[in-house]
Amino acid sequence: MSEVIHLTTGAFDKVTAQGAPVLIDFWAPWCGPCRMQGPILEEVAKGVASKAIVAKVNVDEEPELAAQFGVQSIPTLVILKNGRIQQRMVGLQPVHTLLAALQQAGA
Repeated sequence: MSEVIHLTTGAFDKVTAQGAPVLIDFWAPWCGPCRMQGPILEEVAKGVASKAIVAKVNVDEEPELAAQFGVQSIPTLVILKNGRIQQRMVGLQPVHTLLAALQQAGA
């Protein structure tokens, strides 16, 4: 997948069960650092192509998912592999950090 997908509660299990590492950005449109993270995620998505999935979850629209992952600050970025958390990062993250984390997770 070479673009960032918007993940909802309904599609969550289907997306995370695919076996590829999944980078999830928990964000909100009113959050300045979250808006800065957006273009970085687009670049990461292009960099990993079909080796990983890059997704965003709007915490205002999907509070159940945010609660499930214990999100207290945004942006929070979580990398999942086979449904298990591999890494969690809070705050604005650069491209190289996210690419390295996805590579470590098997992308």
